[in-house]
Amino acid sequence: MEISFDSLDTPALTKAQLSEMLFEQLGLNKREAKEYIEAFFELISSQLVEGKDVKLSGFGNFEIRSKSGRPGRNPRTGEPVPIPPKRVVTFKASAMLKEQINAGTDQ
Repeated sequence: MEISFDSLDTPALTKAQLSEMLFEQLGLNKREAKEYIEAFFELISSQLVEGKDVKLSGFGNFEIRSKSGRPGRNPRTGEPVPIPPKRVVTFKASAMLKEQINAGTDQ
């Protein structure tokens, strides 16, 4: 099974476009396609909110990292401002994805 992205009009891939591709290429009805896409992203989001990493084989890993608080500076006034600690999501592409991306640049 292969899904084609030839019909993309914009450089960004949206959830609406993903569900449209499921509708056109896999024969799901539009409501089902939208529900599958929403459920997929909801599952990823909920795992990240719980602090769990998400690994998609052949694609990459979404990881939660904790950044500690640090001193910052207001660029306009130069006044010191404390930056509070926070959690951020990082993405690391798999070796397979990196190979696919770089396959077209070996010319």
